[in-house]
Amino acid sequence: MIFYFSGTGNTRWVARQVAEATGETLYDIAEEMRGIRKQKENGERPIMTYQLKEDERLGFCFPTHGWQPPRIVREFIRAASFVTNNLQPFCYAITTCGDNMGEAIAILNKELKVKGLEAETLFSVIMPESYVCLPFMHTDSEERVANKMEEARRQMAHICRVIKDRKRGIMELEKGATPRLYSYVIGNYFNKCLITDRKFKVDRDVCTQCGRCAKVCPVQNIEECPPEWLHEDRCTMCLACYHHCPVHAINYGNITRKRGQYVMRED
Repeated sequence: MIFYFSGTGNTRWVARQVAEATGETLYDIAEEMRGIRKQKENGERPIMTYQLKEDERLGFCFPTHGWQPPRIVREFIRAASFVTNNLQPFCYAITTCGDNMGEAIAILNKELKVKGLEAETLFSVIMPESYVCLPFMHTDSEERVANKMEEARRQMAHICRVIKDRKRGIMELEKGATPRLYSYVIGNYFNKCLITDRKFKVDRDVCTQCGRCAKVCPVQNIEECPPEWLHEDRCTMCLACYHHCPVHAINYGNITRKRGQYVMRED
């Protein structure tokens, strides 16, 4: 089983590489969480149970958001139950990031340990930058995107071999110079204070009302045409709505008006 979350496609691309190499099933965490949300709405206890087959690998792939796992990934692990015949299945984690990931996987493992699991084989994969909502953050140049993807393809070939061969204890992580500061100080502030849909705006004179933003939102946080954000604390700040807009009508405040867009084109 491979569980993944992706907004602009980087992590989905990584997860699909592993799925093709291992022949194991992909589960979109956003889709699984929709089922959990329906259970809550019906007054049921929100829990999803996943039965691993004998010797089945268990993988988690996610983007680094503010040097931490996205909140939706942590909420999914808390709501899920993983049933296995092995005391400790081969468990791995891969996080994608624009430059470094701090202690994001260590934070993920804290959530997994509550479930009696631990990801022992760990990777970070540097991918094209998609977060643009701070003054100093920009998408990468076309040349840098090409260079990152060339290295990512090489790295993923290696990662897939390691996972296919079930090699335990491999840790290849780009944590950065001060990972604890990134994740537990700056990251805590980022994820508590800067994850909000309230600054998203649409230029109504530019919007073509194609509805693409609502379709690509992984947490179903957008409705109406032109788009309206629900303000129900669902937003993950994955920026799928911003990056997928074909006419750049969506912006985050005034910060992103003159910035680029990026979507992983798997073809």
